[in-house]
Amino acid sequence: MKVELVTNLKRQATKILADLHRSKEAVLITEHGQPSAYLVDVEDYEFMVRRLELLEALAKGERAQAEGRTLSHSEAREKMAKWLR
Repeated sequence: MKVELVTNLKRQATKILADLHRSKEAVLITEHGQPSAYLVDVEDYEFMVRRLELLEALAKGERAQAEGRTLSHSEAREKMAKWLR
């Protein structure tokens, strides 16, 4: 992962963005020697968001199953039929 100072980002934003788009490598932005933010390509960010949403949905389903909040196939089919009419 590439690391850049926030002052370099201010001075060389165009170059840093061009490098980011070319390499697809995330850039860690630091302020006063401490991590401050990550700069990532738009496509990579959107992919990560979609992946996180899917993982959250799976976790929600696992919680529902563990808590006994599930439906049989016929119950689910009946509920869905109401929505599809």
